[in-house]
Amino acid sequence: MSELKKVAVVTGATGGIGFQVAKRLGQDGYTVVLNGIEDEEGAKRVEELKAEGIEAEYFGFDVTSDDAVTSNITAIGEKYGQIDVLVNNAGGLGGRSRFEEMTTEFYRFVMALNLDSVFFASRAAIPFLKKSENPSIINYTSNAGWNAGGPGAGIYGTSKAGVHAITRALAKDLAEYGIRVNAVSPGTIDTPFHAQIKSTKPEVFASWANSILLGRLGQPEEVASVVSFLASKDASFITAETIQIGGGQALGI
Repeated sequence: MSELKKVAVVTGATGGIGFQVAKRLGQDGYTVVLNGIEDEEGAKRVEELKAEGIEAEYFGFDVTSDDAVTSNITAIGEKYGQIDVLVNNAGGLGGRSRFEEMTTEFYRFVMALNLDSVFFASRAAIPFLKKSENPSIINYTSNAGWNAGGPGAGIYGTSKAGVHAITRALAKDLAEYGIRVNAVSPGTIDTPFHAQIKSTKPEVFASWANSILLGRLGQPEEVASVVSFLASKDASFITAETIQIGGGQALGI
């Protein structure tokens, strides 16, 4: 095992936080496998990483598809011989809908994007994580998992509460194999996700910092550094935990 290069798989890694996580893990010495659904963007991102001397590859597949996730994660594991870190970064709000008007299709999409994806990818990766000397899974939850989300984001909050629970359940299930499972809970992070409101309503964007103890938004690199720590041997006695990365936002000042 020791002669094999460490391999990290990061879902939803063609932009925003996911890309910075992939970049940081690449700098840490991992071969990084980026996942996404925008193949052109994925190819560009791989070239960016390679230009920095990072070994990287892109696998395009939809994380809400059981068959696509299983076949691709298996292909990655078989190609590299092991998976050391799985970062279940893919996810999102999916839109907003109040429950009374919510379609079953919307409900199932948001649950699939945030919760099913974690199950599908983790299940497929476990046989390959077992071959690693320091294996771990890192998931993403949200403050919405505790406060149930804002108006129209109730099912997003429900899905993220599920991620919090499955993180702990996986940690219990996989402890006997030495596979650690943790989650991060990013607060409001300054990513392209917020670009529209930043440009059209800068005063609203600026006001978000008022609800954060440290008085500013987070940067994608600040999430990536925590993921890097959780994946490292420095975190070898940490499992079943969720780390808030929100500058104190969770306290709701």
